[in-house]
Amino acid sequence: MKTLHKYLYLFILPVLFITACSDDSTTNPPPATVNEAEVLAAYLEANGDFVNTTAPAMITADEVRTFQLTKPDKIHVIDIRPATNFAKGHIEGSVNKPLTEVLTYMKSINAANYEKIAFVCFSGQTAGYAVSLLRLAGYNNVFDLKFGMSAWNDSVENVWKPNVGNNYAGFVTDVTAKAAAGSLPTLTTGKTTGKEILDARIAQLLAVTDPFGEIKISWQAVTASLTNYYIINYWPQAHYDMGHLPGAIQYTPKVDLKLATNLKTLPVNKPIVLYCYTGQTSAQVVTYLKLLGYDAKSLLYGVSTLNYNLLTTNNLTTWKDAECKYYPVVK
Repeated sequence: MKTLHKYLYLFILPVLFITACSDDSTTNPPPATVNEAEVLAAYLEANGDFVNTTAPAMITADEVRTFQLTKPDKIHVIDIRPATNFAKGHIEGSVNKPLTEVLTYMKSINAANYEKIAFVCFSGQTAGYAVSLLRLAGYNNVFDLKFGMSAWNDSVENVWKPNVGNNYAGFVTDVTAKAAAGSLPTLTTGKTTGKEILDARIAQLLAVTDPFGEIKISWQAVTASLTNYYIINYWPQAHYDMGHLPGAIQYTPKVDLKLATNLKTLPVNKPIVLYCYTGQTSAQVVTYLKLLGYDAKSLLYGVSTLNYNLLTTNNLTTWKDAECKYYPVVK
């Protein structure tokens, strides 16, 4: 009998040990890990895909003025310029909020009460940042005032005309190929679902003192060291063929920045500079890339400041004096 007890003991002990280990792994599973950038990009593509469908979301000064005169209760204007500039002159009925507080403010109002909510800055570029973030967050009735206060009344803010010019003569027609596809940036919010990661990333981007300052870059900085950047010409192929910055790579708007196309050809180990015609589209697109974790920059004023003759000669999108309406302002 003692021998039998001995053998039973030797059998039961390992079973208890294995069961204990099994219970341990069941009650304390390892934390889930996800490729956050991949989850976020897939979530945004499945929920409106703003950058590849609607961007840039813009409204003209004429449209805002028409709303003012015919449906004033259906338009809301949010001016994100500094308070000192707002005090010098602003659109009647507009409210003044800093870029860092735009999401908080939108949550405090009933955005659905308005057909359109227009964001206003100096030139349409900083407002493009706000509109892009809010569109990605699900506010589909927000728009960037095209050319900003410079279009509404340049006696209040005159930033476009001084920055339009032919400051760089080195445009080329050589073709530079896209990089090979690689991986997306690494995000570490600690979240696992697309919505959670999106909310965390928006909060991170708006937590800095100057969010737009994180993505803007001047033509002087870019042309001084062209090879330091992965330069994206965000134009259709036919426009790229007319001329572009040396080394610039053509990415077709609304096509090439998808997971299934060429998003993963963007480098994660080199700063990206994306430019368009005026800097307003690039501001909205680069905000998306920044959200995904890329070190991405928007070229201020786009090709309007680099090679304005290229735009006018080929009848491409440009600033025109007719854009400025001299509509009334409140001081």
